[in-house]
Amino acid sequence: MSSPQPKYLAPEMPNTLIKRPQVRYRDLGLIAYAEAWRLQTEINEALKAAKRDRSTPHGMPHELLLCEHLPVYTLGKSGVEDHLQISEIERVAKEIEFFRINRGGDITYHGPGQIVGYPIFDLDFFFTDVHRYVRSLEEVVIRTLAVYGLSAGRIKDFTGVWLDWEGPHPRKICAIGVHMSRWVTMHGFAFNVNTDLAYYQHIVPCGIDTSQKPVTSLAKELGKEIALDEVKEYLKRYFAEVFDFDYV
Repeated sequence: MSSPQPKYLAPEMPNTLIKRPQVRYRDLGLIAYAEAWRLQTEINEALKAAKRDRSTPHGMPHELLLCEHLPVYTLGKSGVEDHLQISEIERVAKEIEFFRINRGGDITYHGPGQIVGYPIFDLDFFFTDVHRYVRSLEEVVIRTLAVYGLSAGRIKDFTGVWLDWEGPHPRKICAIGVHMSRWVTMHGFAFNVNTDLAYYQHIVPCGIDTSQKPVTSLAKELGKEIALDEVKEYLKRYFAEVFDFDYV
């Protein structure tokens, strides 16, 4: 299966007073992980370059990318390689890619039916607080889940979004792992919507024992598949609310 080859082109911004950050939204569809990583890097570097030379008075537009990936395991810079519990031969046979990447966190899975979000924001235009940034990403997903009648929250010392977070059966529905350089963000969140959860059997996701805190999906919780485009629209709406920006 061929994947899209998006190329980053920085649009010109109007030379007028902008009171709120301006964000460009793009739905990349189903895309290979390496292509999305390359695109993220290009946007991230362009934002940092604009910050350095101050050529655009109000900065370039930030970007929000949503997509699905072909099956892939990614290991964060603080991750434990033994948490990948499948041989390379078996992984290749199952057509699952593997990447060591520069985000925080441990190992996770991305694949079809999962919405992966990459906000590439210069936080100098929002707020320079890493903890608040991660909590804000969680809040976007928490509000989206509420639309579907699911109450979600956070567990102390664990990032991500959880169902039954204060009860006896906590279940993780969204993982978060980010990277920042000069307050410009990369990577983001992985929200299980119609995800095939069998792929998690080959890893220790985020380094968490799934016998105690299993991974779940929106489809599993509701007993039916949900249109991804519908969920993306809610995510898009709540991103603008939580981060207080306008789309361009």
